[in-house]
Amino acid sequence: MYITKIKLHNFRNYNNQEINFNKNINMLYGENAQGKTNILEAIFLCAIGKSFRAKKDNELISFNKDEACVEIEFEKKDRNAKIKIEINEKKQIKLNGIKITKLSDLLGNLNIVIFSPDDINVLKNGPSKRRIFLNMMISQLKPRYVYYFNLYKKTLEQRNNYLKQIKYNKKDKNMIEIWDESLANYAQKIYEYRLEYINKINKKIKDIHSTITEEKEEIELKYITDFKNLEDFKILLKDNLKNDIEKGYTTKGIHRDNFEVYINNKLVNIYGSQGQHRTAMLSLKLSELYIIKDEIGEDPVLLLDDFMSELDEKRRKNFLNNITDAQIIITGTEKLILEKNKINVYNVKKGKVEEEL
Repeated sequence: MYITKIKLHNFRNYNNQEINFNKNINMLYGENAQGKTNILEAIFLCAIGKSFRAKKDNELISFNKDEACVEIEFEKKDRNAKIKIEINEKKQIKLNGIKITKLSDLLGNLNIVIFSPDDINVLKNGPSKRRIFLNMMISQLKPRYVYYFNLYKKTLEQRNNYLKQIKYNKKDKNMIEIWDESLANYAQKIYEYRLEYINKINKKIKDIHSTITEEKEEIELKYITDFKNLEDFKILLKDNLKNDIEKGYTTKGIHRDNFEVYINNKLVNIYGSQGQHRTAMLSLKLSELYIIKDEIGEDPVLLLDDFMSELDEKRRKNFLNNITDAQIIITGTEKLILEKNKINVYNVKKGKVEEEL
């Protein structure tokens, strides 16, 4: 799978821009704040349906403009495809010219794995970042996961609202069972997906990390969840009802899931060095790439946002040696010397992209 062309119209700092990519390595370089990451953001938008930076779609529209458009053409092993996203008062998504209304119809068409400097915080910070990592990976492969996840979130919001009504309006506590039943059923589905993919990551990541660290480190993920089985989860919600009413929100559930990363049996976010955090994240992302490849039978597109510059030459080499056929689109302030051939180089300056021949 690889992107052949991207067109940007009134997107961030781009008025009208068209870029042709090769199916190997494409390097976008230039000074900071010139628009390099905006290109990766546009690709991410077409793959996932939302930005990895902006909270609102209208933030993606160029200043003093009313609408924006991103169009991507890409090739898969069995077909060519095109995704077009138009943003004005509403967001309209078209796949091969046909309008789609459900996010699940978009997900899985253009598969990506993205690295950014902020990814090191996935392991350093709280569980929410790690849940986002899991959610994004699973969503690309199992659009049904998004369906259950959204139902869980909606039910959770309704339960939390009713908890406040119990506290302040003296509503009947027994009515909470309506939401508990639904919450438990959706939680089971989400738990099963997450457990499956944590296990898949563990199968991949051990060899990857061993190679990157030259067999000096062993890595393992451990899934932390409140869910054991359906009945126990219902009991858990019931046992915590008094505390939930007092706090006004649901304190237990898969919305608080986490996974912990251990290197040589030590918790990385407590005992890991800066280098170990970075290498562990590399291993985690490469595991994601391999899992996607196993699932869909071809490599996803790899987006590297100023990430390789954070690595020393040895880590960079070990990282690239773990990538075989994936298309890579990389940004940086300087051109990096890479051993692999077939590199397209583009200079990015003030919202203009020029390919260097």
